[in-house]
Amino acid sequence: MKILHLETSSKNCSVAISDGNEILCVCEEISENYKQSESLHTFVQWALEGAKITLNDLDAISLGKGPGSYTGLRIGASSAKGFCFGLQIPLVAVNSLETMIQPFLNKEYDFIIPMIDARRMEVYCAVFDGKSGEILAETEAKILEETSFHQFEGKKVIFVGDGAIKAKEILQFSNADFDGTIFPSAKYLIEKAVAKFEKKEFEDVAYFEPFYLKDFQGVKKKKSQ
Repeated sequence: MKILHLETSSKNCSVAISDGNEILCVCEEISENYKQSESLHTFVQWALEGAKITLNDLDAISLGKGPGSYTGLRIGASSAKGFCFGLQIPLVAVNSLETMIQPFLNKEYDFIIPMIDARRMEVYCAVFDGKSGEILAETEAKILEETSFHQFEGKKVIFVGDGAIKAKEILQFSNADFDGTIFPSAKYLIEKAVAKFEKKEFEDVAYFEPFYLKDFQGVKKKKSQ
């Protein structure tokens, strides 16, 4: 099965194509300016060319459904739904936080806690078992305090994602690692997406909405004097 994977929930605009669990091509770029609107469809084109297939060869679309950037998620979801409608193929959606734990599974960690920066001292986060990857604490929007995650003190824990940068400043853990360089990536959607495809766990394309977790919060412009 050939699947186009889209991940636009963070600063990483990421596209991958797989044939089963085999990666055929990955195109991604991390930008502080969130370039999904500029780059997504160009990356899709490049990925198709790199994989030497066309849109008509695709069997499904896979999407990182969030949480994360409201605008990024809207762009990714709109594109994914457009491809699904146009090609008459199913949509598979995966929690974006799950795509951040893959590089750290079966290492020395008891727990993996991915964090996406949600502005101010808030992060989107979840807790995963470091060996099995099983989710132990569901995704939530959490305000970081000195006592946050205190139940994991003394365990071997790694906090990953741009939210981990804030966590490192606040949490006083004696045995924790922090990696702020990790972002959700389309290449780590593949395993979960293939499993869902095989089980026919498809989204209703007409009614699918990303996992925003919070309502959109815009910034009001001051009236000019």
